[in-house]
Amino acid sequence: MSEKEFIVKQIKEGYEPKETTKYDELIKLNRKVELPAYIFAYTFGVIASLILGIGMCLAMQVIGTGTPLMVLGIIVGIIGIALVSVNYPIFRSIMASRKKKYADKVIALSNEFLNN
Repeated sequence: MSEKEFIVKQIKEGYEPKETTKYDELIKLNRKVELPAYIFAYTFGVIASLILGIGMCLAMQVIGTGTPLMVLGIIVGIIGIALVSVNYPIFRSIMASRKKKYADKVIALSNEFLNN
């Protein structure tokens, strides 16, 4: 098969209707379970890290000078540390609740896929 035929075949396959298999449904359902938990964890983690960084900058007087800002920086830093520390337990609880919610569907699809 020449390179042109290969490209034409790929283009043609892109326009043909695709039939979904049990495997495709299982992958899609697994993404539906995991994606919200990962989105939350990354978003919350970035925000918490930024808060921690702002607190560190204030405490080390990179941003501003003076004792009041240093004390504020320590307080903001402690809040940031607390937020970063609770990110993973929150992620695990979100993941566990979503797995519990969709467990029956995932197991049923997995069994159908494995038995065929």
